[in-house]
This record gives sequence, structure tokens and C-alpha cells, in this order.
Amino acid sequence: MKNVVIYTDGACSGNPGPGGYGAILMYKDMKKEISGGEKETTNNRMELMAAIASLSLLKEPCSVELYTDSAYLCKAFTDGWIFNWLRNGWKTSTKKDVENRDLWEQLLKLSKTHKISWHKVKGHSDNEFNNRCDELARKAIEKL
Repeated sequence: MKNVVIYTDGACSGNPGPGGYGAILMYKDMKKEISGGEKETTNNRMELMAAIASLSLLKEPCSVELYTDSAYLCKAFTDGWIFNWLRNGWKTSTKKDVENRDLWEQLLKLSKTHKISWHKVKGHSDNEFNNRCDELARKAIEKL
């Protein structure tokens, strides 16, 4: 399995409002930057889209180290929230519908294809890759 490192970030101007995401994929000495956005979305949706867009680019099953500053995204997998939601018919512990189910289902499918290790990084700090992803996300908003 190829070892890939991915950094992701999402941003929103207003929440909801115009949003963007950015990601950096690294394999050996290759690096690819991607970004995108939506006119009316939320910050959480853009965080999820960054992960979905980057993982979807992988052409074969890979071992992935995925770094995000989103506790929402990271803890869904590291703390098992997504598996509880799935077991409970996409309901939260308070019996409410899980928000962003459409995106969580895509991520769940991708997580079955790839071996993903989820890592939470501090946002807007000294991590150059997280900062670059934030810049890509914000530029994507400007292009809308």
C-alpha cells in the first residue's frame, strides 16, 4: 500500500454562507494542492468536503495519514461517533438526525477503501501545511 499524507481545511464566510476547502496530498516527493467551494454551505460541510475531495483522488487503496484542524471531522472517527450514528440509524445520542449525513456516508465509504489514521492539528498555528490549506480554502471562497 502506498503511504499518503493529506492535510485538509474548510472555511466559511458566515456560517452558513459561502465556503471553501483546501487540501494538500503528499506522496514521496510529489505534492498536489486542491480546493473548491460552494456558494451556500457551512464550515463543517467544507471540512468534510476537503477530506472527501482529497481521498477521492486516490486511485488505489492507500495508507493515509490525514491531518485536520476539525475536531468534528477527526473525532467522528477517532472517538467512534460515526459508527454509533450508523448503528443508531443516523441518529445522535439525543435522537436527532445526524447533520451532514450525505457527506458522512461518502467518508464512511472512503474509509473502507483506505486505511486512514486521523490526526487533529491546532488550527491557525505554526503548521505550514494546515496554514496553506486554510489559504487555499479562503481563496476558493473569493473565487465564488
